[in-house]
Amino acid sequence: MVSTHVKRAYRYRFCPTDAQAAELSRTFGCVRKVCNMALAARTEAWTRQERVSYHQTSAMLTAWKKTDDLAYLNEVSSVPLQQALRHLQTAFANFFGKRAKYPRFKSRKKSRKSAEYTTSAFRFRDGELRLAKMSEPLRIVWSRPLPEGVSPSTVTVSQDAAGRWFVSMLCDDPGIRHLPATDTAVGIDAGLDHLLTLSTGEKITNPRHERRDRAALAKAQRRLAKKEKGSANGVKARRKAARIHARIADRRRDSLHQITTRLVRENQTLVIEDLTVRNMVKNRKLARAISDAAWSEFRSMLEYKAQWYGREVIAVDRWFPSSRLCSACGTLQDRMPLDVRTWTCGCGATHDRDVNAAKNLLAAGRAVAACGAGVRPQRSSPGGQSAMKQEVSRREP
Repeated sequence: MVSTHVKRAYRYRFCPTDAQAAELSRTFGCVRKVCNMALAARTEAWTRQERVSYHQTSAMLTAWKKTDDLAYLNEVSSVPLQQALRHLQTAFANFFGKRAKYPRFKSRKKSRKSAEYTTSAFRFRDGELRLAKMSEPLRIVWSRPLPEGVSPSTVTVSQDAAGRWFVSMLCDDPGIRHLPATDTAVGIDAGLDHLLTLSTGEKITNPRHERRDRAALAKAQRRLAKKEKGSANGVKARRKAARIHARIADRRRDSLHQITTRLVRENQTLVIEDLTVRNMVKNRKLARAISDAAWSEFRSMLEYKAQWYGREVIAVDRWFPSSRLCSACGTLQDRMPLDVRTWTCGCGATHDRDVNAAKNLLAAGRAVAACGAGVRPQRSSPGGQSAMKQEVSRREP
């Protein structure tokens, strides 16, 4: 098996002491303050058609610490503040490279609370993690061990809306290796009645995690709406609603991890559809169900695990008519409403809508591989039609 160089983050829960919680909360606030001030300075320079580099913002941070109003920035470790400036520099690089939108200011209530420490700001020894400015190690719940003989290169501490504390350790994982190559391939059709339908005919049930807790979530949100904003009871009610959201997200993530790991281990080539989930959730009737299915998260997991283990993921053009195309004879139906789950082609073949779509995706994915098209399909190719539409035109009578 081929070994790969993989940076992997291991995330654990931990229970901070009162002093540690206060120190981390101050750090989160200082990180947010520095990031917002640096963003404001770069935005002002941008209006003057000037660019500000990371080194200039780092010099600004040094000057800010010397002022009376911002002297409290010296009370926390300087490493998370510098890391915030580096992340801002990355955000601007992505913006100028047209890979992301313009960076936004961090909100005290809505933005993620986190701080990143590099090796100079923490010590990991004998299973104990000590952060800068702290005298005691973090009380980490070791749900799984780190790879043997490996030390983290960066440590990120965060707190979610439910009040839970997490520490994420980024380190090299030598245990990840390419799996033995096989000749198996599978087409995967995403849906709502069934979360996934495979070209083999297997259907994976949609757990509908949000629906299971919908009544409890609605009750918690009604109670939150009745509380006075800014009150202590309002904070408690918001925390309770956030815990329900976190429970739903945890169950969904665990389910997707199990499914994607199994698919990647069993198949060499995995063919999916290039869905535009951002546009699909604009459908008010299906938005909640589509969000609960988490198709984007499924695709993200599938792609990075395939890269880890030497598998291939092919995304078929979103305009490919997988549901309307007969997988037996290639005849294209004029229309196929969503309520039609089983249909019969003129050639006499009777199809389950989802299984037929998965089979067509598998055939289209093989055509993409044969034509040399990219994994992420383009709307059109230099030769005219995309590889998918060329394959459809050849199969149509």
